[in-house]
Amino acid sequence: MAWYLYMLRCGDGSLYTGITDDVQRRLEAHRAGKGAKYTRGRGPLELAYTEEQPDKAAALRREYEIKQMPRQKKLELCAKAERMAL
Repeated sequence: MAWYLYMLRCGDGSLYTGITDDVQRRLEAHRAGKGAKYTRGRGPLELAYTEEQPDKAAALRREYEIKQMPRQKKLELCAKAERMAL
């Protein structure tokens, strides 16, 4: 079963990184105020980046890697994903 790492761009410009097995369901939970405490009150929330991982353990490892990155590197990942989506 695939898991996903995702990044949200919050209304205040900050980025939130998490993992899930269903990106759309998790995004809806964040938007409804039932996601992470960090994202509550920081809307609107925009899905900025996703990355498929083979399992939960791999997703957790990748989440840790990304959370250790400087903000600029995270923004570069998001920008690259946007360019590829066009």
